[in-house]
Amino acid sequence: MSSKTFATVLTAALGLTVLAACATDSGGDTTADGKTVVKVALEPGQDKSAVDAFNARVAQFEQANPGIDLVVEEFKWDPTKFTAQLAGGTLPDVVTVPFTDGRGLIERHQIADISGDVTQLPYAGKFNPEVAKTGQDASGKQQAIPIAAYTQALHYNRTLFKQAGLDPDRPPSTWDEVRADAKQIAERTGAAGYAQMTKDNTGGWILVTQDYAFGGRTEKLDGDKATATIDTPQLRQVLQNLRAMRWDDNSMGANFLYDWNGINQDFAAGRIGMYVSGGGNYKDLLSQNAIKPADYGVTALPLTGPDAGALGGGTLAVVNVKASKKTQSAAVKWIDFYYLRKLTDEAAAQGDAKTNADAKQAVGSPELPVFDKATYDERLRWIGQYVNVPLPQMTPYTSKMFDQQLLPEPTRATQKVYGVLDTVVQKVLTDRGADVNALLADAQTQAQALLDRS
Repeated sequence: MSSKTFATVLTAALGLTVLAACATDSGGDTTADGKTVVKVALEPGQDKSAVDAFNARVAQFEQANPGIDLVVEEFKWDPTKFTAQLAGGTLPDVVTVPFTDGRGLIERHQIADISGDVTQLPYAGKFNPEVAKTGQDASGKQQAIPIAAYTQALHYNRTLFKQAGLDPDRPPSTWDEVRADAKQIAERTGAAGYAQMTKDNTGGWILVTQDYAFGGRTEKLDGDKATATIDTPQLRQVLQNLRAMRWDDNSMGANFLYDWNGINQDFAAGRIGMYVSGGGNYKDLLSQNAIKPADYGVTALPLTGPDAGALGGGTLAVVNVKASKKTQSAAVKWIDFYYLRKLTDEAAAQGDAKTNADAKQAVGSPELPVFDKATYDERLRWIGQYVNVPLPQMTPYTSKMFDQQLLPEPTRATQKVYGVLDTVVQKVLTDRGADVNALLADAQTQAQALLDRS
């Protein structure tokens, strides 16, 4: 979100990989012919072209590293299941996790300390400091490797904009314009003009995004002490705006229990005019939801006031703490090869882009650099011939994404606090008489209790 995977649709070639995996010794670290085994994760739900692209990269890695055998397992990150998976031995050796979970995994010693291997990478000193610290321990050692970063953006359906009499080349740049455009889309097309994620912690994630966009913050840190700052004028304004769109304008459709997968599916199907999510979401919309490229548009998140900023996040590659040291080192080689070398090396960048283009995967989708803007721009030049995404339709976002103030997600009890906020936004969108002040006061109390225990 398969290649050499244990899914039911294995091809003959994948079957050979399973046999190789079965040939490992009792420790599971090496094959019968002495190769180091590394179990790497592939998120389930990918279409065939995405799996084909992953297969190709696995084959290329194994050819370049004949002493390493990759075994691919379908795996989707779920923080509620991670500890059990780790204890039960079902966790792959390399998995990817959100920035918000990195520090907790490090502090609980649930991932391997790969900092020694990371320091040997040729670009180890070139990480964006703000991005790199999401995978560092208290002493600054890089125990998790940032592989992708993003800021939130406003995604919109260009076809629905045209049908509603709106100019898709001039998307909304204020929240008042978002509201007005959503109402016009709903009235003239019957689609939801704007939709909002509300469950499985995504409701809290997007609500915090909007809070930041109005100049608010949901936590205040003073040394080790974290104070919840949820019951604020900014978050109250966000909720009042959502309530007006839902109940006064009737512009938000009929589904108020969206998660990330569900909202992507309905957006790609043309049932949603606008929604907020990560700026680089196009590649997932293409690979998982078969969005029509002509429908897609993305613009910078509207920001209101001097303290407003765009929530940023990203993905870390981490290594199973139970893996042997030999496997850990081999795992870092895979992370370097698959995730990072394509960002720092011309030949690798072009090879990765060609592989993905041949597999009809998105090449050139906007993303914040793990390193710096110069490296990002240089990579785009390297892969220019393979870019297959509608870049002109993304310029409302890419022209501004480096200029917006980037704000990290809350760092304490993040997902649990998001869960508390899920309930708040669900209540506002499903109960016309919901008391916003009471909801925020209660959420403030619950969040503070979670922060006190974190």
